[in-house]
Amino acid sequence: MAVVTSRPGAGARGLLRPAGRHSVARCVALGLAGTAATGAALLLPAALGRALDTLLAGGSATGWVLCCTGLVLLAAVLDAAETVLVGTVDARTTAWLRRRVSGHVLALGPRAVARFGSGDLVARVVGNAAQAGTAPGARATLLAACAGPAGGMVALVLIDPWLAAVLVTGAPVLALLLRALSRDTARCATGYQRAQGRIASALAEAVAGHRTIRAAGTADRETARILRPLPELAREGHRMWRVQGRAAGQAVAVAPLLQLGVVAVAGILLARHRLSVGEVLAAARYAVLATGVGVLVGQLSGLARARAAATRLADVLAQPAPTHGSRPLPPGPGRLQLRGVTARLGTRTVLDGVDLDVPGGTTLAVVGRSGTGKSLLAALAGRLADPDAGDVLLDGVPLRDLTHRDLRGAVAYAFARPALLGTTVEDTLALGLPSPAPDRVREAARTAHADDFVRRLPHGYATPCAEAPLSGGEAQRLGLARAFAHGGRLLILDDALSSLDTVTEHRVTRALSARLRGTRLVVAHRPATAARADAVAWLDGGRVRAVGSHAELWGDAEYRAVFGDGGRA
Repeated sequence: MAVVTSRPGAGARGLLRPAGRHSVARCVALGLAGTAATGAALLLPAALGRALDTLLAGGSATGWVLCCTGLVLLAAVLDAAETVLVGTVDARTTAWLRRRVSGHVLALGPRAVARFGSGDLVARVVGNAAQAGTAPGARATLLAACAGPAGGMVALVLIDPWLAAVLVTGAPVLALLLRALSRDTARCATGYQRAQGRIASALAEAVAGHRTIRAAGTADRETARILRPLPELAREGHRMWRVQGRAAGQAVAVAPLLQLGVVAVAGILLARHRLSVGEVLAAARYAVLATGVGVLVGQLSGLARARAAATRLADVLAQPAPTHGSRPLPPGPGRLQLRGVTARLGTRTVLDGVDLDVPGGTTLAVVGRSGTGKSLLAALAGRLADPDAGDVLLDGVPLRDLTHRDLRGAVAYAFARPALLGTTVEDTLALGLPSPAPDRVREAARTAHADDFVRRLPHGYATPCAEAPLSGGEAQRLGLARAFAHGGRLLILDDALSSLDTVTEHRVTRALSARLRGTRLVVAHRPATAARADAVAWLDGGRVRAVGSHAELWGDAEYRAVFGDGGRA
């Protein structure tokens, strides 16, 4: 799993700005509702003061009481509208962030998992996106939160400048307090979210290997490994609470002193007949609003956590996705060429200057010992990965120059452990087809020798995937059927026959040549699979050691050793 080293906030602005534009109308409405609610709260002390002064003077205060009642009702309605708008903006922004990050992860393909780890990616797309999604709403409500102290200060100036002067003496302290809170919260939130990502990554690995863990009896050890970052998570969480608690405590210590000072000065001015009783009441309330740091503490803390989460999302989006060209794929038989292809995994060179030429309409088996780059070569052949040097061409056109539509329409894949995506079995087999036809899907299933067991499922092809009990070989046959239904001029089987019994494998490989058109690239681990190919490419030490028929290469003892016991047999 990758370690995030970017500072808090780096890249967050570039992500949160378009996220805010996605719900700009609602954010504006939220800011207006919050500001209007604050305005009602600012008018209420003045109205109460006038009502009190009128009553003390022996007049009728009915009008002012009704005014106060209206302001209270208005504030309640605006608060309700603000609550609804905050929830709506947060949900819309979260959905937008998840769509954008998920789309980028899918565009990155295997690069994303190699860079971040599957569990950490899930934590970012699910948890961090939800937290970052609160940023536009928090910024909109922050305006209203700042309007309260600012409006309270202005109101005190209007009542008497000496009252505002008392608060000005404590303003620098409160400003420094809020600045330190924002900085420390962002740092703690970054560490907390990073620890969450490590736990999620370890959990995803354990879930994927749950059968191995159970067979080995190492559940306790795996639990300890998953929870190893828990002390760091707790430490960062405690730090976050300490930061917010310290800020709240300091605010509680400073704000009441300032409020008491305002009330004391107002009392002196009342004794000198410069203020009325109602104005003293209003001044006391405005002092509370002007020193309302508690609301700002919560708003700034939430915004700092959202920015830290947005930074983790921006780290994913910063990974460059592969770009596609604009050239269409010309007519051709599916000739595949690799010219001087070099590919690395990290700092290790796996393939070094590989040259291959696979004539259209033929089957090439790729063999080699474990770790020689067979799967990487298969990934390069269909552009699931790009080489560090060299070119891969299909019918004379470099894959990187092809349009996305032509590339994916021309190449079909089947893997050793296919992901059975879709609601039903039929959905799984039709995945990626622009206009899936039931007859085409069933014909592909028959070619992969999957039709018989699919029909025996509770609802046949309409059986939900989650309710279809499948063995490893049956799952592989569904993956093969999906690739056969896709069609195209290049079919790549990356160890996609490994779980089939020898009889089924023989039938499937025979069908490859008899029923399917185009070029086939097969990563092979069995001698029989290599024997049925038109040619074999023998990988050794990152290079193509030899290309020839299986019968020609079989005379080399080192070639036979590639197949282990199967070779000796």
